[in-house]
Amino acid sequence: MRIRLISVASRMPGWVEQGYQEYAKRMPSDLPVDLVDIPLATRGKNADVARLMRKEGELMLAATQPGERIVTLEVNGRNWSTEELAGQLEAWRLEARNVNLMVGGPEGLAAEVSARSDQRWSLSALTLPHPLVRILLAEQLYRAWTILNRHPYHK
Repeated sequence: MRIRLISVASRMPGWVEQGYQEYAKRMPSDLPVDLVDIPLATRGKNADVARLMRKEGELMLAATQPGERIVTLEVNGRNWSTEELAGQLEAWRLEARNVNLMVGGPEGLAAEVSARSDQRWSLSALTLPHPLVRILLAEQLYRAWTILNRHPYHK
């Protein structure tokens, strides 16, 4: 099983890449977390944002394979505690399908991506900046794995 974080974003600063990699590299080889960046389309003053979001959504879905689980990160998704995330991670592993965590751009996810979602997850009712979301996701996946493996990191 692989976990892919598919995210619409512009180029991230070095500290974001470093923070993300710190946790992604801690994941075991049988449960890798990969990052797939979908380029954020330029939004000018008169941009057709709906069209840009549809294009970004098409690229996000094109990064997945048939039969893979799609989990969208949405404000109106379900909140999971870290322990609940560990339970989800275990369920995903038993299901043995790749998991795609979908993070939309500044306006959110394209409707087509949300419609394909198997699960909707909300990290917080707060609006979080994209750089922090990818680090937070990698850290929480690592923490969930440590809970399942009784590793002392979570304590």
